[in-house]
Amino acid sequence: MADDEAPPVVVGIDGSASSLEALGWAGDYAATMGLPVEIVTVWDWPSSYGWEVPLPEGYDPSADAERVLSEPAATLARHHPGLSVTTTIVEGHPAQVLVERSHGAALLVVGSRGHGEFAGMVLGSVSEHCAAQARCPVLVYHRPHK
Repeated sequence: MADDEAPPVVVGIDGSASSLEALGWAGDYAATMGLPVEIVTVWDWPSSYGWEVPLPEGYDPSADAERVLSEPAATLARHHPGLSVTTTIVEGHPAQVLVERSHGAALLVVGSRGHGEFAGMVLGSVSEHCAAQARCPVLVYHRPHK
């Protein structure tokens, strides 16, 4: 990032409703503050301990990540026409990647829950890791209870 560029609002999305609502909030915030938005989607190869994980023919997690990212990025740009929106797809563990992307960011925004509470208990919470380790302020977006 050049010295005259505003630091971005970095938003991690995984396609879940929580992450997409967090993106909407981040877009509103960034537009109000005059900051760019960087939308980050992370993918990783499935792993197991001891057994080979059977993958469907033609499995392409990078292409799946692009599909998760493209429509929300286009929607955000339509809602905020003057907003600078960039997208980033990274292979790795979501929590680690988002913490890395937080260096030099104005704010890191993540949803409170991604793909389910059970997975969060087993795998660890991405939002919890980001809140503890990020190098910028972190907003963990909680969906309103309806």
